[in-house]
Amino acid sequence: MISVDAVSVEFNGSALFSNITFNINENDRIALMGKNGAGKSTLLKILAGVNKPTRGKVSAPKDAVIAYLPQHLLTKDDATVFEEASKAFSKILGMKQQMEELNRQLETRTDYESDEYSKIIEQVSELSEKYYSIEEINFDAEVEKTLMGLGFLRSDFTRPSSEFSGGWRMRIELAKILLQKPDLILLDEPTNHMDIESIQWLEEFLISNAKAVIVISHDKTFVDNLTNRTIEITMGRIYDYKTNYSHYLQLRKERREQQQKQFDDQAKQIAEIQEFIERFKGTYSKTLQVQSRVKMLEKIEIVEVDEVDTSALNLKFPPAPRSGSYPVIVDGLGKSYGDHVVFKDATFTIARGEKVAFVGKNGEGKSTLVKAIMGEIDFDGSLQVGHNSMIGYFAQNQASLLDEDLTVFQTIDQIAEGDIRTKIKDILGAFMFSGETIDKKVKMLSGGERTRLAMIKLLLQPVNLLILDEPTNHLDIKTKDILKDALKAFDGTLILVSHDRDFLDGLANKVFEFGNKRITEHFEDVTGFLKNKKMENLKEIERKLKA
Repeated sequence: MISVDAVSVEFNGSALFSNITFNINENDRIALMGKNGAGKSTLLKILAGVNKPTRGKVSAPKDAVIAYLPQHLLTKDDATVFEEASKAFSKILGMKQQMEELNRQLETRTDYESDEYSKIIEQVSELSEKYYSIEEINFDAEVEKTLMGLGFLRSDFTRPSSEFSGGWRMRIELAKILLQKPDLILLDEPTNHMDIESIQWLEEFLISNAKAVIVISHDKTFVDNLTNRTIEITMGRIYDYKTNYSHYLQLRKERREQQQKQFDDQAKQIAEIQEFIERFKGTYSKTLQVQSRVKMLEKIEIVEVDEVDTSALNLKFPPAPRSGSYPVIVDGLGKSYGDHVVFKDATFTIARGEKVAFVGKNGEGKSTLVKAIMGEIDFDGSLQVGHNSMIGYFAQNQASLLDEDLTVFQTIDQIAEGDIRTKIKDILGAFMFSGETIDKKVKMLSGGERTRLAMIKLLLQPVNLLILDEPTNHLDIKTKDILKDALKAFDGTLILVSHDRDFLDGLANKVFEFGNKRITEHFEDVTGFLKNKKMENLKEIERKLKA
């Protein structure tokens, strides 16, 4: 068992959270929730031993292995994908090499009575006990299974890890963590940069194979499927429930309603007592009763009602100017880079007002098609952007494209025109930037804050064809829900590239699947698509087993 005892963190005299206490047991799969800036990542770093708390401590058994996957990481690129993942077993392989070396020494030495010889025997005995207590593992097979589960191809194994993007390198680090089979796995936004199939594999792997897990994730479906306990950080304290996130929300609502009722009942009782005291305080015959009620008032412990975090995004897209009937018309479209075919022979139309999702494994061409629509790359075949189509584009790396040396206010002031210039502070306020925050430099902002700032830039001009490439990365669940509602109300055409099942559910009414060098159109929502997909995958497995 790992215990967190009265942990507090303070910055510049103000507390991020105070006196946080909880235990982590084997098989606990905990969702660590809270809005951006609540201190989730800070708490994870303290558990990992990366940061120290201002007060309090984290206690763990001496031999406990705690593995941590941060939200952003830098890896050394000095090995192939397979070699890098195999480093997960370096400790075990190191023990084996050490044993072999000590046994060689025992074979060649003849000083059987010496202290040194006895010490070597003791070392061999101790190492052997540790090494042989570890179940026999086919290391190569485990590495292969885990890498392929996380979306790598066999042909990727021999490629240098330096050839891969930050998202793919994060998967290599995740593979190393999963292969170590630690006592506690700490994951900070593990599903960012992952496609839906890889997220589903990770879910199943953690449920079946992991011991204790604490995960920060804004993917509600992933969190609900994986976790059996929710710890929410809010207003500097924690609430701990032995249930998944969705059920927790319901229980929290019920708890607050109960608190409010108790508070109202107590307020009524106090008012009645005070009224009696005021009315009879000068009456001799009631002196004892008045005194009794004064003492009663003093003893009453005031019921506290949990504060509710009311900060929320106020998001509404401007009315979309009318476009032609078909904003996107594709006929025989293909894209290759040298001999590598991304996709070919794609033919489809996207009608005015449709909300469609682009889904599929990473590297199958979703962002490539978006770039083709934007006119950023050349291609084979025909792609027409319809009459009067005004495109608004939110790139996957939009937040990182912001000028880090500008303040929040300057970022918007740079692009604002006309009457909007007088309303910049109001616009920023609607996106939860107010007070001193508007003078913060971009480089000081969290991932969620940067994403919100990039979103403002998108909203400052009216569009009728909105293309969003992974817009929910780094956004908390509450903000994502607000964005989803705003997109539902958007009266233009919407193209969404996303791996977030909950976000897509009820928003996109058509799915374009990217895979096997094809783009396949599915006339159903994402839930129906995934259900059918799972059935197809199961049938495929059955076919392989029969063969």
